[in-house]
Amino acid sequence: MIHSTAIISSKAEIDNGVEIGPYSIIGDDVTLASGTVIGPHVVVKGPTTIGKGCRIYQFASIGEDPQDLKYHGERTLVSIGDNNTIREFVTINRGTEGGGGITSLGNNNLIMAYCHVAHDCRLANNIIMSNCATLAGHIIIEDHAIIGGLVGIQQFVRIGAYAMVGGVSGVPQDVPPYMLAAGERTKLNGLNIVGLKRHGFSPEVISELKAAYRIFFRSGLTVKRAVQTIEEEGLQSAEVQYLSNFIQNSERGVLRK
Repeated sequence: MIHSTAIISSKAEIDNGVEIGPYSIIGDDVTLASGTVIGPHVVVKGPTTIGKGCRIYQFASIGEDPQDLKYHGERTLVSIGDNNTIREFVTINRGTEGGGGITSLGNNNLIMAYCHVAHDCRLANNIIMSNCATLAGHIIIEDHAIIGGLVGIQQFVRIGAYAMVGGVSGVPQDVPPYMLAAGERTKLNGLNIVGLKRHGFSPEVISELKAAYRIFFRSGLTVKRAVQTIEEEGLQSAEVQYLSNFIQNSERGVLRK
């Protein structure tokens, strides 16, 4: 179902079962998979690929040029997976040559109104970005992370899986997985206990993560010594190992208390 006022490029690929609302514009090199619904007054510029079952609400802008002074018209793209909800006035820009050339979203993400996803950001799956959250370029957000409203995240920051960033926060460094972070200059506020319980993490795993948190962030130990202490205390769950690897491999450094 394509409204008569929509403008569709002859170079776009649109599967059966796609709906496109009034006055929307679908540009060259755009691919829309079956079951996706494009609301009214949406602009999708290519190269952009949007998967199955997505819902894009009015006045969203997908696939526009990156807001980067180093960009000079190179062919870059946006890749969006399946079952994503992208609400009103969201902007998602294409990648840059220097950042890998792609801005990507995985599956089952909810991007609320007025959010911005800048060039070369990589969002995984089951992420929630609340209203007016803003991502600068080259940001990585892992599975099941939640970004609160009016949050600003600096370039090259990584947000770990199952982490939550509280509203009205400015995030200058990496947020480790499973953590709760908030504040004008964001600091850690312990584990995201409520989120972990909602996602079915066992009491044993949560207990180990609490112990690892105390060792990494409350003991005053260096990262190297904290890793040794975790090994000595026998904290061996996959979640603790993932947390440890994330911290050790952080390029920007991780947030602290």
